[in-house]
Order: sequence, then structure tokens, then C-alpha cells
Amino acid sequence: MSASQTPIFELLGQFGHQNLFFCNDEVVGLKAIVAIHDTTLGPAIGGVRMLPYSSTEEAIEDALRLSRAITYKSAITGLNLGGGSAVIIGNHRIDKSEVLLRRLGQFIEGLNGNFIASIDVGIGQRDLEHIFTETSHVAGLPKAINGGGDTSIFAAQGVLYGIKASLKELYGSDSLAGRKVIVHGIGSVGERLIEMLRDENSRVYVSDITEDRMLKTAAKYKVETIAFDKVFDFDCDVYAPCALGGTVNPETAAKMQCKIIAGAANNQLKDELVTSNILHERGILYAPDYLINAGALVSCYSEIQGYGADHTEFVIKNIYNATREVLQKSKQENISSFQAANQIAEKRIFDIRKLKR
Repeated sequence: MSASQTPIFELLGQFGHQNLFFCNDEVVGLKAIVAIHDTTLGPAIGGVRMLPYSSTEEAIEDALRLSRAITYKSAITGLNLGGGSAVIIGNHRIDKSEVLLRRLGQFIEGLNGNFIASIDVGIGQRDLEHIFTETSHVAGLPKAINGGGDTSIFAAQGVLYGIKASLKELYGSDSLAGRKVIVHGIGSVGERLIEMLRDENSRVYVSDITEDRMLKTAAKYKVETIAFDKVFDFDCDVYAPCALGGTVNPETAAKMQCKIIAGAANNQLKDELVTSNILHERGILYAPDYLINAGALVSCYSEIQGYGADHTEFVIKNIYNATREVLQKSKQENISSFQAANQIAEKRIFDIRKLKR
């Protein structure tokens, strides 16, 4: 059943969401939704995403999925944060403005610290500064104003550790030298990952829906290109989805020729249980996205707590061990890695909830 067919309270109850807020300001053109999934571990944090959603229902569904993923991401990486998400309905290339973002900041301020805003698709650090003008409940700010700086490098580092842990589980060695890796989607995190993979002497293939960006990136890093619609038929060691979610679905999972799926995109699996079981049955290792792409969240947490870069690096390095734990649990219990990761995350939330009660 889709979001458009499900009553709103039933939709919230499906995955235990606590709140869904709507902000509508026709004067500045703002239509925004803030979802808060679970605050057992701490205040909800989430990126602000701006996309031209085809309907309000589609935006709601995206906000709910993203906020739930942040709860699990925080839990499995040992952070004391809850899961949230903010989505703005609009085209960030033509509809975004300072006044729109500042109005969102006012709305977030009115949530009294229950939601902390960060960066996501269509929203960069300069945009976050506009939100920060109206509320202090933001994370991922530039270093120039005492923030943690560009989070894309931390996100890419976490993905790299996740890839290496998966290689270790599959091949007995985490060396990337000579391994074929497809980076599908070349945003800021995708490009950082390409650079890191090349430093590890990987054989990298890049694919992006924007051909000009793909060709420029390929020339810059001396990597090969692959057509956007051919990535699932290509025999490779690692498929790294780094664009929008949902590229791994029952149809694509059934024909994929990769050995490992490990990338930066959020919500990579569509029909999560069905798709993850297909991958498990086919012997394709899936490194859960909300675990290995947690580097940006770790950086934001360090910024909020005032811990600094050393703490960020320490926690991100542990993504390697956490990924191995998930993959080994999956193998030992003969369950998908998606289920294994969920069980680990849910246990931590359950245990902390007992403390609070």
C-alpha cells in the first residue's frame, strides 16, 4: 500500500514514527514537511532535502523513510541521536531562496530543539547558513563559523571502510587494488569516493545520468565510464550506488552481476525485505547503507557535542568493524544483512529505552 492509499496515522504507526509536521507559507513559497521517527537515543537529526516531488504523498513517504533510516543509522553507530528528516517540495535549482530557507529555520526553531537540520540533496552549506540565521538547531556548518566543515569527505570515508570490510568478508583480504568498482551517481560524496578508490588502486567505473558530469569526472580521475542503464548487467566486484535511493529493487537485484553492494545513497533498497532476501539468496553481499554512509552523521554529532575531528575519525573507522559484525551475523543466522543490521540497531534502541524508563 502506498502513502497515498494509507491514512496518515496508520502510516505513522507502521514504523513507529512520533511526529509529522507541515509548514506552508504561501508568501515565501515554502511547502515543507518534517518527520520525526524516534527520539529514544536523543533529539532527532536529519538532512533538509529539496526536490520537485510529484505529490505531497510522495514527499511524506520520502520524509518517513529517511527519518527512520537516521534512527537506525544513529543506533548502529553508537550515537546519541534520534531520526528525523525535512523535505521541501520544490526545484532547488530555481525555487530555492534565502527567505525560503530562513522561513524553514523559523519553523525548525519552533520545534524547540526536537529536530536538528543538516545537509541533504539540493541543500548545501551556504543554504544551511541561511537556516542557521533563524535557529541554532543545525549541524554540518562550515568551519569558518565553528562547524565541522564539509561532511562529504566523512561520508565517503565511511563508505570506503564498508567496502573494505565487505571485501574482507568475501575474499579474505580488504585490498582494493585491481578490484572493479562502479560508482553510480557522481555527487559530492560520489566524487570523494572515486578519489579514495583511485588512491587504493581500484579499477573504477563511473556512471551518472548527466553525461557531461560523467565525462568530466572520468577524465579528471582517469577512470572508465559505463552507461547509466548498463550498471546492473556489468560484472564487477562492487556496485556503489551514490545517487538517489531505490536503485536496488526486486527487478535489478535479480539480474545484478556484482559481488558486493556498498554505496553512499540513502534508502538503496526498494521493497526492503523482498529485495534484501533476493540479494541474500543470490550470495550478493549488501553493506547496509545506513551503516556505511553514517560518516556525515558522525561529523554532525561531533560538531553538536564539541568533540572535534579526532572523535569523528575514531567513530568512522569503527564502521569497518560494525560492517563485519553485520555480515558475520547474516552468515551465521542465515538472514539477510538488512535484517541483521536492523536487529543490532533495534537492540540498542530497546536497551536504552529500558534505561530511560
